[in-house]
Amino acid sequence: MPEIARFYGIVIKMFFKPKEHEPSHIHALYGEYLGEFNIRTMEMIQGDLPKKAQDLVKEWLSAHQSELQAMWDSQQISKLPPLE
Repeated sequence: MPEIARFYGIVIKMFFKPKEHEPSHIHALYGEYLGEFNIRTMEMIQGDLPKKAQDLVKEWLSAHQSELQAMWDSQQISKLPPLE
């Protein structure tokens, strides 16, 4: 599972396995917590990520939404800068 970014203890990853499906989404890991976020709506669609971590992921996602959607569409991963 390729890592796209890491900030404040949160790791952002994206999968490209045949089982992955729409909507386009990223996975955020924070300790034992996981969250799956829709790239277009920036909402957490699945998971148990704490609210503060959700807010940080959404802030980062809003800054990189177009790059993430392009990665999803092309299935080519690249690293993105962390949240500062």
